Amino acid sequence: MKSHRFGELTFPEIGEAAKKDALIVLPIGTTEEHGPHLPVDTDARIARALGEALVSALHADGRIPALLMETICYGYSMRIIQRWPGTVVIRSRVLMDMVFDICCSIIQMGFNKIMLLDTHGHHGAALGVVSREVADATSHAIAVVAPQVMTREVFARYRKSAHGGEIHGGEWETSLVLFLSPELVEMSKATAEDNMRYRSRYVAGDSFAGEQRVGWSTWYLQESQNGIYGDPTVATAEMGKLLVETFIEEACQFAAEFWLHGREKASSAPARSVP
Repeated sequence: MKSHRFGELTFPEIGEAAKKDALIVLPIGTTEEHGPHLPVDTDARIARALGEALVSALHADGRIPALLMETICYGYSMRIIQRWPGTVVIRSRVLMDMVFDICCSIIQMGFNKIMLLDTHGHHGAALGVVSREVADATSHAIAVVAPQVMTREVFARYRKSAHGGEIHGGEWETSLVLFLSPELVEMSKATAEDNMRYRSRYVAGDSFAGEQRVGWSTWYLQESQNGIYGDPTVATAEMGKLLVETFIEEACQFAAEFWLHGREKASSAPARSVP
């Protein structure tokens, strides 16, 4: 293929990619405020960069054909986040229906494997439902991959922030943007004032602590003063680089497992229709 980007190919080239059973990677971010120090496209920017890096790595390896879809840059955020300008909200069901239709269209073209790359915390449950709905409609199980989960152990090992320092606009996201687009980060405006302090037996107050027993919105646990939850003041580009490298290593390993699974069954299955 002349390009690993879906949108840069002609329809005959798309058809050839489908015959090769190329893995489709669809990055999904959003546009919302991330405090006074990060751009509002932080989630989408991270999704786009990690998607590009993942598919480029798969191409360089040469064993798994892969195509990168355009990043979805708008999504669902809670109304409370609109207190700060820059947050664009797509209703959750609208987002879910759009992703569902995209996936069904891709499967109808003849592709069998789709990875959704989710970089926005509010999308996890919604995309999980979409993955099941796509399976119901097409008998194809798609995968939802979250970089924040795949890098959790490495981040926990090397983080500089205290408990509650990484959630929204904190050390994890700020480090990534410092590595990917340092010119857009205003570290002089970063503050630790909104480090998440709430912690109990049931609510960790820090999604990297691995202690969360119930779902309870961060935005209603502690009032944010600056539109973030966490401590971005200790973020570094070096941490961002480590997170990118860790994600690519983990995601490439999963992509191989995902792409290889059920290939013999898929090759002998009858043609399917998508509603």
